Amino acid sequence: MMRLWTRSLAARFICFTLFSLILSQAVVFFISWDEHGQAMRKSAKGEMLSRCASLARVLEATPPELQSDILAASNTYTTRYWISPAAPAEAPAWRMQAWAQLAQPLPRVSLPGHPAPLLEPRIEPPRDAADIGSANWIEMPAAAWALSRPAKFLYLDNTMGMGLAVRLENGSWLNSAFAKPTPDSFWNAQTMTSMGISALVLSVIAVFAARGITQPLRRLAQASEALGRGQQIAPLPETGPDDIRRTAEAFNQMQERLVRFVDDRTRMLAAIGHDLRTPLTSLRLRAEFVADDELREKILSTVTEIQSMCEATLAFVREEGTAEETRTVDLSALVESLCEDLAELGHTVTFAEAPKISYRCRPASLRRACRNLVENAVRYGECARVRIERSADNIDIVVEDDGPGIPDESREQVFAPFFRLEHSRNRETGGLGLGLAIARTIVRHHGGDVFLINQPKGLKAVMSLPAMDGDSTAQKRKARYPAVRIPRPFAPAGISRA
Repeated sequence: MMRLWTRSLAARFICFTLFSLILSQAVVFFISWDEHGQAMRKSAKGEMLSRCASLARVLEATPPELQSDILAASNTYTTRYWISPAAPAEAPAWRMQAWAQLAQPLPRVSLPGHPAPLLEPRIEPPRDAADIGSANWIEMPAAAWALSRPAKFLYLDNTMGMGLAVRLENGSWLNSAFAKPTPDSFWNAQTMTSMGISALVLSVIAVFAARGITQPLRRLAQASEALGRGQQIAPLPETGPDDIRRTAEAFNQMQERLVRFVDDRTRMLAAIGHDLRTPLTSLRLRAEFVADDELREKILSTVTEIQSMCEATLAFVREEGTAEETRTVDLSALVESLCEDLAELGHTVTFAEAPKISYRCRPASLRRACRNLVENAVRYGECARVRIERSADNIDIVVEDDGPGIPDESREQVFAPFFRLEHSRNRETGGLGLGLAIARTIVRHHGGDVFLINQPKGLKAVMSLPAMDGDSTAQKRKARYPAVRIPRPFAPAGISRA
């Protein structure tokens, strides 16, 4: 339930809706229940007084020998009538007599030769003394009801029970007792069924309302994930309520500004690298006129190194500026074919068999990132052992070698462009320091990251990719592959193990 609560907006809508329904029903119940009871008691009292007045008139207009039949015919399931020769006794004694009359079975109407069984009443007197009604008779004047004579009134309990005694013209007293069975609890089957249907209808409405909100949010999350991986995405539809529409507009504007910013920086970097060619060529020509052979060779070596950096920068910018389409490939086959190509070139590269893994990526870029890691392992670790490890959240391409490893304080610095651990400045023993930087950039564009882990013998490079689109697993990857965070140098600092 907690997982559903934290992950599902529809579940929260349903819970809040049902809570509001129960709360509103409870408030209405507590407000109206007492008013409803008072209205029902007032209506029952008026009906009882009216029927008792009518019965008194009928009894006074009929012979005495017919009165018992009239009383028997007037008795109902909730009302009993009887005549007493004297005035009613004290309230407690008369109340007991009234409950005894109400507890007597009521005869049913039967056909000749087919006697009907008695109708057993379900009315019970109150068991708690606190539920007993008025303690004494209430004198009711003639103006309070339909007969032109006073009467005695009494509440039998605190709900619907009441009694009345009125004197007839012949001196006898007509007694009337009225009571209804204790009403069922508010939470009965009918109420629960009604609330269940209401809850079901409101839950369906809440699901549709939540879907109307979650679909744009889900679309926004998928677009943000794709944008973070460098994919080209269409602008989000700017429709719906104002809040959702403004969110979509803000995202589209952010995407446009980011793309424009990256394009401007890429063009600027390409322009700088291109414009450096002319002064470097001029410097090379002028170096040819230097008479000192040793000084001339040093100048030419420096010019060549700068030119190589410019060419590598231009190549990197050209690849970054090329929009590769994202498509689904067999990741195992892609890595295996790369390892086979390098092995055919004479490198010591082995690949552990792995099942087919369908993965949506930019295959050319991902192949280049993996190639940089494998070539790094071959160059500095003499061999490369490649395998693919798959878990519920990540797909890891692991490259192991037998080299000297990397100092812990330099595990982050080696990802900086043009940084090398080796300071011989010999291009024969190392590259320009862009390999690891390019690999991490490409993998991060796919939503993953690259980690370097020292082993007892050699270094393990892990290219960790998210298992599914939209699944944010950065924190889990950091927990599995902790890295020492070293501030990156602002400018190139030597040459790197890349």
